Amino acid sequence: MDERAQIFEVSTLYGAATLAAALDAGLFGPRTGTRRILLVSNNAEVPETALQLSEMYGYERILTRFDEVVSWNALIYPHHPGAWAPRDSESVIWQRLFRRALGIGDVPVELAVESIQVSPARALATIFAESAVHVYADGLMSYGPTRERLPGSIGNRVQRVLHLDLIPGLRPLLLSETGAQPELVPDEAFVAVLKEIAVEAADDPRLTALAADPPTAVLLGQYLAALNILTLEEEEQLHVTMLRGAIAAGHRSVVFKPHPTAPAGYSRVLHEVAEAKGVRLHVLDGPLLAETLYETCRPTLVVGCFSTAMLTASAYFGVDVARTGTRLVLDRLTPYQNSNRVPLTIVDHLVPDVTAPGAAWGSTGELAALVRAVGFCMQSKLYPDLREETVAWLRAHLGPDTKHYFRRRRLTSLGLPGGEPRNPSERLRANPTVRRVVRATRRRLGAQRPGA
Repeated sequence: MDERAQIFEVSTLYGAATLAAALDAGLFGPRTGTRRILLVSNNAEVPETALQLSEMYGYERILTRFDEVVSWNALIYPHHPGAWAPRDSESVIWQRLFRRALGIGDVPVELAVESIQVSPARALATIFAESAVHVYADGLMSYGPTRERLPGSIGNRVQRVLHLDLIPGLRPLLLSETGAQPELVPDEAFVAVLKEIAVEAADDPRLTALAADPPTAVLLGQYLAALNILTLEEEEQLHVTMLRGAIAAGHRSVVFKPHPTAPAGYSRVLHEVAEAKGVRLHVLDGPLLAETLYETCRPTLVVGCFSTAMLTASAYFGVDVARTGTRLVLDRLTPYQNSNRVPLTIVDHLVPDVTAPGAAWGSTGELAALVRAVGFCMQSKLYPDLREETVAWLRAHLGPDTKHYFRRRRLTSLGLPGGEPRNPSERLRANPTVRRVVRATRRRLGAQRPGA
């Protein structure tokens, strides 16, 4: 008889690998007496046409940690996973229905979810309204601020933020305002899971061919045009710059791993450049993690824009990494609160530009202060305690080498150093104390009106 149930919501193999490592390390307690359910969600705009998690190499290995696998898409059909969430007032009836569908009876439930601010994680937290919630980080976004304030009914139940030690010493800002504590998933556990995944992919003919002619450099494709951040031509040029940088660094065998939805034209252009330079270019678009490629081919350089896989290469495989395009994307990213801003800031600060290899990485302490300053500017209302620290940082460090992390308009609206000077009346209106007094006065006046 199960004493409790644990529901693990995933949408990517990288996230599933993170959870598998956490389970192997005992971060979710003993398996005995616990029913563990892997709840798989495909959040693509058109899920039916996108690559399914079950098609990825390593998926079957991950499943051994769980008692059952359930498709969230099938469970809520015909609704889209990213769009559907029940009303708070309906949570009781929905919980009853989902308990029956999942076969978990009345036992206590724990949730492990990603991206708690949006569905399906938000929907699960609403349905299981009394359950403890554990958030796990699927990448670099966990180092940045929470996207929006969570209602107390959810935020107060978040116990911890599980994350990989991609940048040793850097603590996630995500959900720190709720009191949730960051907890590291041990390196050795995650590396062991990656090795498992690589074993399952070892017989893939594409990897076998690469192993016979191992590339020394890996280029990680982006798909920023789909997000309307770059044009198709600009993104194509981004990949060409990656290749030219690898060639300039002396690499003569290179593999390009495109984004799963990238157009074939990107590869054709790269082939033309490689042929002109006398370089062997392989294109690997199979259903596997970039980390599987690292494990199999052991490259000595990974080039990207701001992919988490760049930091994984450095942290777990000891591979040199280089970036390109971060300044351009930072400039194009809107609104300022966009969650990709902190991953871009981290990579831009830490990783040398592919056109200037060998530059020293910034220190973690310097990066932590920068991330907190950017995080405050992104979500100042969630982190008011960071204001004084941000003011001090901007006064000491804002200049030609750091101004691209901030927007003058944003600094102006927050009354921070580096913004446009404001007249006395604007400064008065922006003062938090004055604004609180004005709001309170308006409420009192409203209550005194006839009929109020």
